[in-house]
Amino acid sequence: MIRKFLNRRPIKEEGPPKLPAPNERLYVVGDVHGRFDLLKALMAKLAADHDRIPEDGRKPRLVFLGDYVDRGDRSRDVLEAMTHFAGDAVILKGNHEAALLDFLEEPETNRSWLRFGGLQTLASYNVPIPSLHEPRHKLRDTAAELREKMGRHVDFLLGLPLTFRSGDVVCVHAGLDPNDPSEENEAAMLWGRSDFVDKGGVDDLLVVHGHYDAPDPVVTPRRVCLDTGAYYSGRLTAARIDDEVTIISADVMKR
Repeated sequence: MIRKFLNRRPIKEEGPPKLPAPNERLYVVGDVHGRFDLLKALMAKLAADHDRIPEDGRKPRLVFLGDYVDRGDRSRDVLEAMTHFAGDAVILKGNHEAALLDFLEEPETNRSWLRFGGLQTLASYNVPIPSLHEPRHKLRDTAAELREKMGRHVDFLLGLPLTFRSGDVVCVHAGLDPNDPSEENEAAMLWGRSDFVDKGGVDDLLVVHGHYDAPDPVVTPRRVCLDTGAYYSGRLTAARIDDEVTIISADVMKR
């Protein structure tokens, strides 16, 4: 299924492409949060959509907006799938990946990750669930065991980029600094800014992001939000972006 959809590697861009980029069609996927069942269902829908559209010379490019882990029950399986997509797809970092990595580095300081969805990630790697009031050395033991069981997934997460741009389309987990969108503002990209949402995006760009969960995706001339709360709603959302924005969702009852 995956190879059928990603049967060609991403193009090598020469110079800044226009919006929409005439030689690529973007398929952008919102926050997965451990819902491996929804990921499989959505990938099948994206493959069917790609097969349905007449060939026009534009190659597909698959982009994931981050937040693969936490809250849902199958974070490990989702990350394993992402490692298989690597090289064919653009896989961005979300704030939940950043929080997980912070916990691995300094578990005592970042124990709040456990309440942030981390308990479900621990369970997916068969790491015993600690008490939220565990002494420091116990948290260090938990982090060490998680790091060991995650194996290559840790290095994979460490290498994820924050943004991807195609022409005037920017994909990022949470948004950009609307006052200076060219600035590499990691906090804004991972955790968002209220003024980015209040201002409706960034001038002269279409920013495609997740992070702000809502029952339905948001599509405006300058901003597309694809986080539909998959872990609790049972709905994972993507968008095809070419000459227009087309929403594609998968709905599966939570198991």
